Amino acid sequence: MAWADVSGPLAAGIAELAALPPVARRSDPQRAVAAAVHERCRAVRAAFMRDHGDDVHATLTEDGRLPMRLDALLDAAAVRFPGLVPDRAALAAERSAPQRAKEGWEVDQGIFAWGLLRSTRAGTAVITDMLRPTVTAERLLSEFRGADRLDLGTVTIERHGPAAHVTLANGAVLNAEDDSLVADLETAVDLALLDDRIAVGVLRGGVVSHPKHRGRRIFCAGINLTHLYEGKISFADFLLRRELGPLNKIMRGIETGSPAGLGDLGGRREKPWIAVVDGFAIGGGMQMLLVVDHVIADEGVYFSLPAVREGIVPGVANLRLSRRLGPRAARQVLLGGRRIDAAEDVARQICDQVVPAEAIDQAVDRAVDGLQSSAVVANRRMLHLSEEPLDRFRDYLAAFSIEQAQRLYHDDVLDTIERHWIKRNEAST
Repeated sequence: MAWADVSGPLAAGIAELAALPPVARRSDPQRAVAAAVHERCRAVRAAFMRDHGDDVHATLTEDGRLPMRLDALLDAAAVRFPGLVPDRAALAAERSAPQRAKEGWEVDQGIFAWGLLRSTRAGTAVITDMLRPTVTAERLLSEFRGADRLDLGTVTIERHGPAAHVTLANGAVLNAEDDSLVADLETAVDLALLDDRIAVGVLRGGVVSHPKHRGRRIFCAGINLTHLYEGKISFADFLLRRELGPLNKIMRGIETGSPAGLGDLGGRREKPWIAVVDGFAIGGGMQMLLVVDHVIADEGVYFSLPAVREGIVPGVANLRLSRRLGPRAARQVLLGGRRIDAAEDVARQICDQVVPAEAIDQAVDRAVDGLQSSAVVANRRMLHLSEEPLDRFRDYLAAFSIEQAQRLYHDDVLDTIERHWIKRNEAST
């Protein structure tokens, strides 16, 4: 199936959708027509990407000579292969609409990402390019080295001796994750990895202003469901970026270019990471704990992955959690919504230390001291090669791209986030 055979049917499908009223004003018959058009066009896109994922990536990157992050690939594909993925105008229109009123073009981004990531060649290139430092971090590096502290907006980074303390600072929403936080977190992780003075990263939630927990430190409440309801959570810039960007960089380091003869590992710069959990680690917060090397928790904290209740897939937790908890307990958490309290024995598979609140800072200092050996980096690298080879991660992300993109538009998800939005607004009045 060549692109010439695909472009016409896709253009015709897009024209059919454009002739319909906006999603929120469609009748049931019109919704059925739209669903049929999407199904037909998505089958064409999936078939094309299945057969030509490598060719598409080679075309967009000049046979791999031009490193491109996923957002840049999507932008370039919209121009070079019109109709394969939504262009910026379509995405901007979607961005202004609540999740329920969107056309669902991000599903087509999911098909595109699946087509690249399922390929060893193209998928490995995408992962490698997403491990490169961001332009923002490279621009801010000298400023950080001079000030030893930067406020990035929803994340701060501060150097204390050999440690970079990266603090989530989205306090009005219990340090919940959104597009801005993911971007700021990636910048902070890059800065910690680029700065030669830093040996260890420390990830912690900051003091929150949310009325329920005002003045307390909270680690992370997971995805910002209000933003999801309002249509402000991006598939590419949030759901894929967090896995391929900041979380993968914490786990695997940043890509700086491989010196000749050293192979794939020669250009990686990585450092050990500590997470400090206050209050709770819900959803994406718990997912972060699965990529760090040492977890310190306050005595009263709990951990949970409520994604199944929300109707979505909890990032890469389905790949990683069984290694920590074992398959049965992992299913209880992932499929049954089990909450784990720090006092439970099973919590020791998630956190290394549970200490009183007043002892956390001392525990962090001791953990930083214990992780500074250069042998730590070599050994964590070999652990990751054993536990989660790159191809296993790549295969998972390929399937995740399709599953998560589709879940974002299922009725159960839309109903759940609408109930959350109503409840939140009732509480604020």
